[in-house]
Amino acid sequence: MSTLLIALYILLPLCGLVAIWFSFRYAWWSKAVDYKHPRILMYHMVSDPKPGTKFNGLRVSPAMFEKQLQWLKQNNWHFVTMNQLIDNHSQLPEKTVALTFDDGYEDNYSQALPLMKKYDACGTLYLVINRHNNDWSTKKKAHHNSGELVKEPKLSDDQVNEMVSSGVFEIGGHTTNHVNLNTIDKQTKYSEMSESKAMLEEQLNTPINSFAYPFGIYGPEDPAIAKELGYTNAVLAEGGIETDVDKNRFELRRVKISGKDNFLAFKMRMKTGKRGWKK
Repeated sequence: MSTLLIALYILLPLCGLVAIWFSFRYAWWSKAVDYKHPRILMYHMVSDPKPGTKFNGLRVSPAMFEKQLQWLKQNNWHFVTMNQLIDNHSQLPEKTVALTFDDGYEDNYSQALPLMKKYDACGTLYLVINRHNNDWSTKKKAHHNSGELVKEPKLSDDQVNEMVSSGVFEIGGHTTNHVNLNTIDKQTKYSEMSESKAMLEEQLNTPINSFAYPFGIYGPEDPAIAKELGYTNAVLAEGGIETDVDKNRFELRRVKISGKDNFLAFKMRMKTGKRGWKK
């Protein structure tokens, strides 16, 4: 048997396995979720990854973020804030996208804001009141105790004010202390959700209508609490593309944008809400 035939016997099965892996990882063959449904994207940081750290999935590099914005702009996506999405949900054009950012990291000001201005984008920032020196990662999982997130620079009040004044960002509530709502009593839930809303409204002199459940964790009573406190909508941590904004306005699904994804994965998330077949 010639060397060429031996190579073909080896390479053809290997190529087949690679093709199968690629198909399941990115599910390029999946049907797109109807583009009449808005895509609500969830970001955290816009910063370069840090080798050897746990939370690089929360870090979308500035270069990748710009590439995403450029693609959205070139492909005629319409940027809206969450307030605009809710107020006009029955009249939204096809290919509507809402950029949302959780917690209040300083790079949202230094990196995201200039790029969003460049591409005429807008977004919603879900801001924790006590965001400085607060290691909330342990409130989800006790072993997340590296202190990594507490060391990340957070936004100052002046930076937040400038982001809002720019017209690029609106602010949403994210509790006072980034609590795990499933671990506190009802009275504390009311306090965390209402006091943060009141403090932001006083600081910014504007209504705070949108809320994000910290960690995306919430109990069956929490959507009703959010509504009672005067929020008009609330978002989850992930879940894919929301297909019924009116019905689920206090449990709106978001598309998780991970710093570990490549650009093809981002485009697949915009198409189906998931990177691949399962997630």
